[in-house]
Amino acid sequence: MPQLKYEQIAESLRVRISDGDFGPGDLLPSGRDLCEQWSVSRATVIKAMDVLRGDGLVVARQGSGFTVVEVPVARPAGRRSAGSPRVSGGGPFRRLGAPEKEVPSSRVADAMGVGAGTVALRRDRLMLLDDGSPLSLVTAWFPEEVADACPKLSQKGPIPEGTTHYVARTLGRSPAHGTDVTSVRLASAGEAECLGLGMPAAVVVVLHTASDSTGEVLVCEEGVTPAHLWEQVDSYPMGGRSGE
Repeated sequence: MPQLKYEQIAESLRVRISDGDFGPGDLLPSGRDLCEQWSVSRATVIKAMDVLRGDGLVVARQGSGFTVVEVPVARPAGRRSAGSPRVSGGGPFRRLGAPEKEVPSSRVADAMGVGAGTVALRRDRLMLLDDGSPLSLVTAWFPEEVADACPKLSQKGPIPEGTTHYVARTLGRSPAHGTDVTSVRLASAGEAECLGLGMPAAVVVVLHTASDSTGEVLVCEEGVTPAHLWEQVDSYPMGGRSGE
């Protein structure tokens, strides 16, 4: 389906931010300039900026327009329902190490649908609380063919537009189905050290798998969160009659 005009504007700016044309803190073209460039109304430009704000890519500056965020946001593993913006549940994070191709655990390999010994690209990030302390350790695994086709995944720094947008834009394949499996176990020594926990420590593990419309896995994320920081709230309609 063809993109609407505001989606085209948002995508164009997203690509320019990802390619480094606009860096952190840089001012984006004014609304007037974008209106003239794209021959659209101001309302259309505002809608495009709302998309980028929802992605956590830009912020509004009083009297100056929109600028690229200084600190990109990311989300913990899981809870990626359709249409949910990155700023919903997103927060500051720190990249850990450099991406590397490794053999994932058997649990991750099973979720990805790959055979034992198959390598995948590993990217680690540490989600942070507002005070800078650890919240969740997230390890993202990308199938080798996805990683090879999306070279920015192998770069050490963050991808401003987010890996989901980047992979979808590069491959033309968007996540169509997600599966979250939540379990509880004891933290490994490495996890406890990274999260600042004493041993033994209980952690909640969310294994999130995102697949495209054909069922091919695009990414598998394993998020490890200290049990005392974990909370899940579900709100839903209940249509039954009183007493049922």
